[in-house]
Amino acid sequence: MIKAILVFNNHGKPRLTKFFIPVTIQSASNMIRECFLLVSKRPDNVCNFLEGGALMGEKDTKLIYRHYATLFFVFAVDSSESELGILDLIQVFVESLDKRFENVCELDLIFHVQKVHHILDEIVMGGMVLETNMTEILKHVDTANAIERKEGAIFGGSPDKKVSMVNAAMSAKNALNRAVSTVRT
Repeated sequence: MIKAILVFNNHGKPRLTKFFIPVTIQSASNMIRECFLLVSKRPDNVCNFLEGGALMGEKDTKLIYRHYATLFFVFAVDSSESELGILDLIQVFVESLDKRFENVCELDLIFHVQKVHHILDEIVMGGMVLETNMTEILKHVDTANAIERKEGAIFGGSPDKKVSMVNAAMSAKNALNRAVSTVRT
């Protein structure tokens, strides 16, 4: 089972975290820091598998990671997962991101966090691998995006635009009420 998926930059700043085991905020922060310290000190020419020890609260945790440009993709798994299978899964995840964002970079993970989570949810859910075929993953993401666009057209835009339109309308109404009350006095 996959226990956690962590993506952080070369400075240890988390860019994506997803835990499939119950953790507190403090223990999650400690796990991210410890994972970064373990993988960032390793040279690029060594094995991408590490024993995580009791990092995730259990002794059989393994850290499997890949380092791409400025990002570390780390999967914390138990002993039942294949190391090579998880390395391949990381590759599928990164290639899916790359196809979606056309040469993915750290800023894509920051500014498009919902899309990144959607892609990840098509690959892994509840700590179990759902899909490894990149074509199928992107087809499902495209279908969901098409439905979202269609609903946006029906309901007058995206939910964010609706909220901002409601806020603008409320601000205009309040300004009008203030102006009317000023004229009356």
